[in-house]
Amino acid sequence: MPSAILLLLAFGLGLVGWLAGRSRAWTFRRSAPGGRINSLPQFHAWYVGLWVAVPAVLFALLWDAIAPSLVLQHVLADPAASALPAFGFEREAIMSEARAVATGAARAVFNQEAEGLVEPYRTALARYNAIGLIVTLLIAFAGGAFAFLRLRPDFTARTRVERAVMALLLIASLVAILTTFGIVASLVFETIRFFGMVSPVDFLLGTHWAPDPMSTGTPDGNAFGAIPLFWGTLYIGAIIAMAVAIPLGLMSAIYLTQYADNSVRRIVKPLLEILAGVPTVVYGYFAALTVAPAVRDIAQAVGIPGASTESAMAAGLVMGVMIIPFVSSMADDSIAAVPQAMRDGSLAIGATRAETIRKVLIPAALPGIVAGIMLAISRAIGETMIVVMAAGAAANLSANPFESMTTVTFQIVAMLTGEGSFDHPATLSAFALGMVLFLVTLTLNFIALRVVKRYREAYE
Repeated sequence: MPSAILLLLAFGLGLVGWLAGRSRAWTFRRSAPGGRINSLPQFHAWYVGLWVAVPAVLFALLWDAIAPSLVLQHVLADPAASALPAFGFEREAIMSEARAVATGAARAVFNQEAEGLVEPYRTALARYNAIGLIVTLLIAFAGGAFAFLRLRPDFTARTRVERAVMALLLIASLVAILTTFGIVASLVFETIRFFGMVSPVDFLLGTHWAPDPMSTGTPDGNAFGAIPLFWGTLYIGAIIAMAVAIPLGLMSAIYLTQYADNSVRRIVKPLLEILAGVPTVVYGYFAALTVAPAVRDIAQAVGIPGASTESAMAAGLVMGVMIIPFVSSMADDSIAAVPQAMRDGSLAIGATRAETIRKVLIPAALPGIVAGIMLAISRAIGETMIVVMAAGAAANLSANPFESMTTVTFQIVAMLTGEGSFDHPATLSAFALGMVLFLVTLTLNFIALRVVKRYREAYE
């Protein structure tokens, strides 16, 4: 039985338990002296409903994870499975065809070997679906009976429900932390495996990047020099992109907070923030089809040698436009948060509006502005789609922005989407690159949060 059906069944039984608990609580209210009970009827209802639904949902999720393996073992134990290939793609294809026919997703099989497995699959699916249904009903009934029999006029249902909700909120708050630990653990494990094959010195200080995913034997450490990737990432994301985003973002924030009318601000600010909601693949198409050819033509017109259709300049310009809202929104909020008394005091002693902005507002809002810039940098150096479509794949260590360059994120995609084995150093190098990128962005985020905290302490 599909897990969705079991989940719906669990929630439906939980609703039944909720109604039963509420009805029971109302009988207590009518029979208790003075009509007073310890908790309101809805807390009794939630207590019973949670005891019915939560264990049933947990079992449904667990059963969804283990049932496929049980079905597969049942089918493989059938004599008809003895003629299957030992391993490989052909075996998986035969099993998939038999399962599709057994579940009704397909009408017939293409491989004759799968014909004999259809009936074992149907038998196994029917058996284990029935087991899942029966156990779900038993668990829900047991939980509901346990909770229902505990209800009484002086039962502290509210306290117990609130504790359950607090536990749920705690679990939700731990998801981000556990996810971060999982990411770090996977990166560290695979990075250690990679550094067991390639020297960290060659990787972190080498200037030649040309790994061969199809090579065999001892890997050549000289082919895994990641300096060109780090340089391309910083050059495109932290230099070219920020040269576009910082001036435009800061000036737009100054205009919207100090010069624009409220009617203009209500229109322009949402339009500016729309840039943050445009999918990166759209930016990538725009960079590849419009900006990159224009940049190449301009470079060739002024006589710059080596201008390419795929260039760091094209990717950096579009990336800078993409992250303007990050700089603009943070600068806007920071400037608007400066106390009005500081503006009035500057104007009162004869300073012009421009002087007040330059010598009072910008220095006072500088921590928030810097935090926005650092968050924008961390966003830019993690961008992939624009680089894939506009910057190219050549790992060049060059200062010419009109040449093709690549970044860490592009190489991670290239290494993990190829046909190489996951035990090959070329594939494992993607995890090492991801580890470096993770540490850099994590450091930038920590610095930005520290700056924002300092800013908030100064003006709250």
